[in-house]
Amino acid sequence: MTALIKDRNKQVQQLLADIEQQLIQLDLWRSTPPSAEALVSTEPFCVDTLALSEWLQWVLIPRMCELIQRQMPLPGNCNIHAIAEESFKELNQDYSQLMQLIKDFDESLTVRH
Repeated sequence: MTALIKDRNKQVQQLLADIEQQLIQLDLWRSTPPSAEALVSTEPFCVDTLALSEWLQWVLIPRMCELIQRQMPLPGNCNIHAIAEESFKELNQDYSQLMQLIKDFDESLTVRH
C-alpha cells in the first residue's frame, strides 16, 4: 500500500471518527440498531427506512471502516453533503461542524484526475 493511500485512509478514518463524535454530541447517535429490514433498503442512503443520522451510524461508518481495515479501495466519489443539508436543516441546534465534516469527508473521497 502506497504512502498516499495510507495517508488518505488515515484521513478518512479520522473524519469518520469526528462525524461519529458530532452525531453523539448532537444526540443523533442511537444505542439500538434499526431492524435488519431497514438496513437492506435499496434506496440511496436508505431514505425510505432510516434517518440520515442512522444511515451514517449503521451503514456508512461501519462499511467505510471495514474497507479501511481490509485495505480495500475506497470509493472514488462521494456526495453526502447535499442530502445532509436537507436532512439536518430541521435540527434545533448548531449542526455546522457536522456539515463541515461531511463536506470534508466527501472531498477526501473525490478523486481528482
